[in-house]
Amino acid sequence: MMKYKGYTGHVEYDDEAKVFHGAVLGIKDVVTFQGTTVDEIEQAFKDSVDDYLAFCKKRGIEGESLNNYITKKLKQSAA
Repeated sequence: MMKYKGYTGHVEYDDEAKVFHGAVLGIKDVVTFQGTTVDEIEQAFKDSVDDYLAFCKKRGIEGESLNNYITKKLKQSAA
């Protein structure tokens, strides 16, 4: 598991393709990344999160994360 800017990434290794691949967890959108080394997969994860946040900003929405989701649910239940 990797963490960056409040997002968590899960990584698996495909020994046939000799590549790491992963996905950002806790969001409705599908955000994936891959690399052939540990350094590459770490950078790809960070780049994917940054790209996702830029995409959300461009659409005028807040990037979804588990922390944002929990905060929204707590506010809704308190109202």
